[in-house]
Amino acid sequence: MGWRYNSTQEDVARLIEDAVGALPTEVEWTLDRTRKNWLLVPTRILREAHGLDSPAFANVVHSLNTQDHEFCFRALSDLDLILQHLQQVPIPKE
Repeated sequence: MGWRYNSTQEDVARLIEDAVGALPTEVEWTLDRTRKNWLLVPTRILREAHGLDSPAFANVVHSLNTQDHEFCFRALSDLDLILQHLQQVPIPKE
């Protein structure tokens, strides 16, 4: 899941990280803010690909999609939980 803010706000990033970290997720998640678009991604993908900038990133995502269905189901379940929770969290305007 990715999104972009007009101006980066450390308090918003911290709020998202805290909200996701407080949930009983099946997999560990990381909010990557190294690019213009922030990306909430399962930590396993970042670890196995050695980061978003790695040429292996797309291959790791493809490999997990085709070879580890259980991981994908758990991550998808988490994503539903995360989205429901983030809809309830008040995000500061600026």
